[in-house]
Amino acid sequence: MPQFTEGDRVRVDIPDELDPDHDRYHGRHGKVVEIMEDDAGDETGNDQDSFLLQVEFDSGETMGFRGHDLRPPLE
Repeated sequence: MPQFTEGDRVRVDIPDELDPDHDRYHGRHGKVVEIMEDDAGDETGNDQDSFLLQVEFDSGETMGFRGHDLRPPLE
């Protein structure tokens, strides 16, 4: 089960500045609008990786993140 549920407000936390998504998403806030399940956890050995959380930002843009990239909001 993912740590966040649909409707939760979240903050993207990608501390690795070399990650291609760091500049675009790190520190942005949004709302979880959908949670999809796949088999990524089987590959990584971490059950939490089996959930892709779609986050809608205040701008209306959406992007999918794994739970390890999300934190509670700062606001």
